[in-house]
Formats: sequence, C-alpha cells, structure tokens
Amino acid sequence: MRNRLVIGTRKSALALWQSEFVKAQLQTAFPGLSVELKHVITTGDKNQNSLAPIPLIGGKGLFTAELEECLIRKEIDLAVHSLKDLPTQLDPHFVVGAIPKRSYAEDVVVTRDGCSVSDLPEGACVGTSSVRRSSQILRMRPDLKIRIIRGNVDTRLKKLRAEGGEYDAIVLARAGLSRLGLEKEVTQILSEVEMLPAPGQGALGIECRSDDTELLEMLQKLHDPDTAAEVIAERTFLQRLGAGCNTPVAARATVSGRGQERLLSFEGRCLSPDGARVIEVSGTGRIGDAPKLGAQMADEAVTQGFNEIAASFA
Repeated sequence: MRNRLVIGTRKSALALWQSEFVKAQLQTAFPGLSVELKHVITTGDKNQNSLAPIPLIGGKGLFTAELEECLIRKEIDLAVHSLKDLPTQLDPHFVVGAIPKRSYAEDVVVTRDGCSVSDLPEGACVGTSSVRRSSQILRMRPDLKIRIIRGNVDTRLKKLRAEGGEYDAIVLARAGLSRLGLEKEVTQILSEVEMLPAPGQGALGIECRSDDTELLEMLQKLHDPDTAAEVIAERTFLQRLGAGCNTPVAARATVSGRGQERLLSFEGRCLSPDGARVIEVSGTGRIGDAPKLGAQMADEAVTQGFNEIAASFA
C-alpha cells in the first residue's frame, strides 16, 4: 500500500478547500499516509478576467487540462475537481476514481441590496458566466440584463460589492459558498423549480490515471455509491445530448428509499438562450440503471425538440 500521495490543485480558495478535504479523508482512511499538495496553474486561472465565451478559452477543460498533463508526467497522483467542471468523456489515460458524498446541489443568488430575484428592479444586471443560469434567470425575469462575470468566488463577491459596480446580483453554487464558510452571503436559495442545477453540481470527482490500480483501490474508501449513481445519470444525460458548456442543460437525480427498494428519480431541463422555450423531462429507474435512465431522459429531450434549441447556440 502506498505511503505517499501528491494531489494536484489549483490555488483558488475553493480548489484548495476541496483538495484539503480529500487529503483529510485519505489520511483518516489510511493512518500514516503522507499526502502533499502541488499547486498547478490552469488555463482558467490565466483567463479569470476574460469575457470571451468559455468554449473559446478552453471549454470544459478550462480548469483540468494542465492537471491532467501533470498526471501523465506522474508529477501528481490525483486531482480533485468540481464534478460539474469535468468533461463527461475523459481521455482513456484518466478515470474518476471516486466520487465522495455530495454537498448542496442548489444555485443561490447574492444581491447587492439583499432582495430576492423577484424584487430586483426592472432592468437590473445579473452576473453569471453560465448560460444554464442566465437562461433560467431570464425565464423567471425576462426584463433582467445578464452580464458575464468571471473569477473565483471571492473575486465575484468583490465585484458585486464594489462601489459603483455594474452588478445588482450574481448567481453562484451553494456548495462553493458553504465550503468556504460564506453562506451568510446568500440572499436567496433557488428552488429546483426556479433553477435546476448543472449535472454533477455539488459533487467532487477525484481523477487519477486509469492504470493506477493500487490508488483506485484506495480511493474506494472515499466513494459514495448513491452520489455516484446520481451524477452518472446526470452526466450521461449531458453526454448523450452532446451538450457542452455553451448549451443550457440542467439535470438533477436523487436517490430515495432503502436497500433493494432504492430508486433514482431524474429531472432534466433544456432551455433556449432567452429562457422562453423550455423542455422538461422526468423519470424514475433503479439505482443500478443510472446510465440507462440518463440516456432515456436525453432521448426524450431530443424527441421534444432539443436539437432545435441547441442549434440556436451554434
């Protein structure tokens, strides 16, 4: 059994929290194990202030490509990602070795004046770099203006609070604020009826080399099967649709029941850019059929006209 591991991590506060969390979990599971963190600068870190669409500056690999290069060179043994940022299809050299228990999946709103989305003044400016979030905000309030905002969580909060700033509100993942001890900043927790989350939101993915069998065995100590079933269904839905980070696709699967009676319930949503057209799908399956359920839901979305919506983002 290994006595030393190196985790590759970005230097943002949230990335460091996630890596420290996995480090602590590993050292609890394997007393005496030495775990070190290695800081890695990614393309996403270099483009924090860019207003270009995400696909033009790296897409889903924006925060992962350099970490994978370090894995290939064996400079690190594993990398910890927000699973919603990890591409649904990995290079065969890599694998998600474990998915720990999920945190909050919801999105939240932080407003300058402490009001809810419904109480924002007409024409107020909402900051987000996610088309999934912007489409659902416009579905709620077509009069609002969407402006791209980039940067780490603390950077976005500073931009919101800046005197004379351009944002009246920003939308963030609740899990990130919770992990950083910033839940006091939350103005409104959005229900899944108002805003369905991104596939995998709130979950972590521990990536390692696919041929590192010893580490893969160790990582099973950190793996949560229920969370894995949920995010597998969600990410299969996204992959089957062929949707990228420039298409508003949302999904949430939840495990319920006990023992042999456990079921997986699924909600999916696809929207037009302005939120005016919405496709919603839902279904239930056995927990062991997560990929099948996600694929079925994607096929239903296509039947309802997903390809027409996707074409509007081309």
